[in-house]
Order: sequence, then structure tokens, then C-alpha cells
Amino acid sequence: MIADHEKGYFTEETSAEVVSARNNSCDNVRLRNCVNILVKHIHAAVKEMEPTQDEWLKAIMFLTETGHTCNDWRQEFILLSDTMGVSMLVDAINNRKPTGASESTVLGPFHVADAPELPMGSNICLDGKGEPMMVRGRILDTSGKPISGAKIDVWQANDEGFYDVQQKGIQPDFNLRGVFRTGEDGSYCFRGVKPKFYPIPDDGPVGKLLGALGRHPYRPAHFHYILQAEGFEMLITHIFDPDDPYINSDAVFGVKKSLMAKFQLVDAPEQFAGSSFDEPFYLVEHDFVLVKE
Repeated sequence: MIADHEKGYFTEETSAEVVSARNNSCDNVRLRNCVNILVKHIHAAVKEMEPTQDEWLKAIMFLTETGHTCNDWRQEFILLSDTMGVSMLVDAINNRKPTGASESTVLGPFHVADAPELPMGSNICLDGKGEPMMVRGRILDTSGKPISGAKIDVWQANDEGFYDVQQKGIQPDFNLRGVFRTGEDGSYCFRGVKPKFYPIPDDGPVGKLLGALGRHPYRPAHFHYILQAEGFEMLITHIFDPDDPYINSDAVFGVKKSLMAKFQLVDAPEQFAGSSFDEPFYLVEHDFVLVKE
């Protein structure tokens, strides 16, 4: 027996309304509303594009190939979401911050749990390769007070644009990764190397789509951070090099102006003679502001 609200003949003009009406018996209101919103906009898009049967089949085969590319270590649908800006949009909606708070960005696929906790100021570069760099700053609340005991989980690509998990047997495990905790003054400091831009995986259907759209697959050089402190919201974010050639065209739209920090070359002997470096190095200084729960 079909309920009255489920009745209705499908026409080009009423397509979305008829499909949505069939979902009205769904007890999960959130699910029903979300599906009906998708139906509304997908039908509107199809009506605007007016695809041929062959074009629509190609679209379905693209999604099929995307699914076939997913495995235990690669999620091609997340890559598709990233490159279409949807991941960043979801992140923005779920991380609306008050004025003055540090902005978030995407986590990325290369975070590794259980990275070693290190003394403040340690060098996270285990193989000694790349141009040395010092990164420092403070972790503050929105009133400007330092946050002690904040956990700082950092990781980065090397000077060739690869993470340790991408080069097993070449890079040491946990290379360019570390966890630090702030003291009473909220400051943090660690040593690493100057990161390099790198491409997202572009050998699958998403990469082919980017190529067809005339887009490159590169992300600008950056550091990753996960910041946590008792009584504060967790912050997942990056620091970007503003002079990177891809800073204005990040393939996954993760760059925000507030997350750029100058990668300053310290090369005068009198500047690094008294530091922990015995050669020129890059200095990055950036503070983070966390929001109370």
C-alpha cells in the first residue's frame, strides 16, 4: 500500500519533488533531510547540464574507478573531496572560530599516531638531510595568556617532498615527527628542515580529472600541527611558506592567509654563532591561539 505522500508521477519538472516524497517515511529525520537536499541539488545540476546518456555513463564510470582505487592505505574519495574543496568547506563549517583564534585546515593523510614525545627544542630530523630550520612561537588563549602543558604534535615532509611513511626503508621511522609540551610560558620550539612542495597522489582517476581540468596536483610547503590542551578545543592546522610557488593554488585549498609565516634565512655568522646551529638556518616564528571549550 503506497501512502498518499509517496504517490506522484515522475516528470522532468517534478523529478526532485517526487523522489523526495518517497523518502518521507524515513524515521531518521537528519538522514531524510540530507538525502532530500542532495536530491534537490543533483537534479537541479543535471537539468542545468543536460548531459547525454554517454556523458552520464562516463560520470558513473569515473565514480566506479574512484571506488576501485580505494584500499587500506589510499582513499581516493577523500582525495576527490579534497580537490573539489569540499573537505575544506566541511572543515570551515565545523571549526568556526571567534576573532583572534587560529584557523584550522585539513588533517592530511600522513599523520602517524604515537610519534615520540621529545624535549622542547629537539631536532625532529633524524637523517640529517635538508636545510636546517628552527620553528618557534607560543600557544595562547584568546585573551593572550600562555597555555602551559599544551600538547603539540608536529610532522612535515622532507626537502624532497616526501613523508617518512612514503619512503619506508629510505627515511627512518618517525623522521620529521615529534610531540612537545609547553611550559608555563606557553612557548614551543623545535628543529626540523625546510619542507618542499609536493604532489598529492595523481596517478588515479582524481589525478586524471585534475589534468583534464588543467589543474596541477601540488601542495605548497608546510608544517602540520595538532594542538591540544585541557579545557580547549583541539586545533588541526598548518604553517605555510608564503614564498612557495604553489601558495596561491594549493590543490586541496588548505591555505589560509593567517597560516602563513615567513621562512627567514639566517645566514650572517654573527646571527647564528651563539645559537644551536653552526651553519645558516631558516627561522619560522608563529603563535597559535586556542579557543576554550
